[in-house]
Amino acid sequence: MNEGQALHGSPYVEQIEKFSHSLRQLARTFTELEEKRQEFSPEEIDEMFHSVRENVCAKCEKFGWCWGENFVHTYQMGYEILSAVDQYGNELNTEVKRKLMQRCIMAPRFLREMISGFHEARRNIIWSNRLARSREGCAIQMDMFAEVIQRTAKELEQSIYSDERLEKRITAALKKKGIRVLYMNFFMNEEGKCEIHVTARNVGAGKVPVKDVVRAVSEAAGRRLVMPGDSAQMMGNRYMTIVCREGPVYYTMQGTARIGRGCSKISGDNFALMEMPGGRQGVALSDGMGSGEEACRESTLVIELLEELLGAGFPEKTAVQLINTTLVMGREEIHYSTVDMTVFDLYTGECEIIKAGASSTFIKKKDSVEHLCSTSLPIGVVNHIELDSVKRELEDGDFVIMVTDGVLDALPVGEQDILLETIIQGTSIANPRELAHHILEQVLAWTGKEPADDMTVVAVGIWKN
Repeated sequence: MNEGQALHGSPYVEQIEKFSHSLRQLARTFTELEEKRQEFSPEEIDEMFHSVRENVCAKCEKFGWCWGENFVHTYQMGYEILSAVDQYGNELNTEVKRKLMQRCIMAPRFLREMISGFHEARRNIIWSNRLARSREGCAIQMDMFAEVIQRTAKELEQSIYSDERLEKRITAALKKKGIRVLYMNFFMNEEGKCEIHVTARNVGAGKVPVKDVVRAVSEAAGRRLVMPGDSAQMMGNRYMTIVCREGPVYYTMQGTARIGRGCSKISGDNFALMEMPGGRQGVALSDGMGSGEEACRESTLVIELLEELLGAGFPEKTAVQLINTTLVMGREEIHYSTVDMTVFDLYTGECEIIKAGASSTFIKKKDSVEHLCSTSLPIGVVNHIELDSVKRELEDGDFVIMVTDGVLDALPVGEQDILLETIIQGTSIANPRELAHHILEQVLAWTGKEPADDMTVVAVGIWKN
C-alpha cells in the first residue's frame, strides 16, 4: 500500500453503521420489555381468591362470616394452601389439610378451586417466561448481528485501497494475453496480505484458463497470488470477476475414524472441514445429546449452521453464540450439542481452539503432546454461554487431534487424558487418516467391549507448502 491511498469516509460504510445502530436499538427495546418472573403478581392472587369466593363460597351459609369479619383468617388459609401446593404438590401436607377441615365446611371444593387457580397462574408464568426468554434470545442475536455488521464495515473500509500504477501494469499484462479489463478492486488485511479482484473478459475466440490470468496478475503485482478453490476454471467472452489472493504458507490434511454406540451405523457425532475467508480453515466436531438418529439430527444441524455462518465470514465465537440462541429459542425441551472447533491460519500457522462443552483436544508435536480441556456448557442449554478459547503456534508436521466424549469415557476414570496422551505420543504415524484410525483402534482394544457411546476421532496435520 506504499503506492496506494486508503479510502475513508465511504457513504456505504456510513449507511451500514446506521443499520448497525438501528439493530442495537431494537435489541435494547427487546431487553426492556417484560422480564422473567418467579412469583405470582398481586392481580393473579386476587383472581384466585375471587374464583374461590364466586364458585365455592357464594352459596355457603357461612359466606358472610368467612369473607366479612373473618376475611383475614380466610386469606391466611388460602395463602397457606398456595404455599403448601408450591412445596408439596397437590397432596399438600397433613397439617394444612387438618386446619382447612376445621375452618371450612366446604373444604374439598375450596381446596380444589385453590389448586386449580394455582396451576392456571403457574401456566401463565411459564408462558410469560418462555416469551421473555425468546425476546432475550432475539435481542442477543440482533446485538451480535449489529456487532458483526459494524466490524465488517470498518474492516472493509480499512482494507480497500487504490494503486493506479499497479492497476496499469496488470491491465497491460492482461491486454497482451487478449484480455480486456473492466475494473479492479484492491484489498489488504491487517496482516498485509493482498487480494486483487479483476473483472475482465477474453476478447478473442475461445476461452482462456483462469490460472493463466491469475499467473499474469501475480507477476505484475510481484506477489505469489492464487485463486480460491471454488473459482471458475475458464474465462470466456462475458465479463467475470476473478479473485486473486496471496497463497498460504501452510496447508492441512485431515483424517477421521468413528464408530456408533454398540457398533451402530448411525452416529450422533458429526464433523466438517470448512474453508473460511482470510486464508483460514476450520475443523468442527459436534456431539449431539445421547446417541442414534435424534442425536445425529442435532449435531448435523449444528455443523450445517456452522458451515453456513463461517463460510459467510461470521466470527467463530459469534457464529457459535448465534447457533446457541437459535437452538434455545422456541423449544420446550433441552436438546444440547457440543461444539469443538479448531481454526487454522494458513499464513501464520497459528490455530485457535474453541470449545462449548466439548471433550479434550490434543496437540501432537515432534517430541511432546499437550491436551486442552474445557469447562464450558454445550450449546442449546441457556441463552448466553461462555466459550473456552485458546491459541497455539503450530509448526510443520504438527497434529491437532479432536475426540468426542465417547472416546475418553471408554477409558478408566481419572486416567483418560493421560492414557490417550500416551497412545498419541507412542505412534509415529504421519498420515492423518491412519493416525485417527490407530487412536480409535487402541481405545477399543483397551476396553475390549462394544462402544457404550458414539466415538469419533478427527486428526488434522499441518505442513508448509
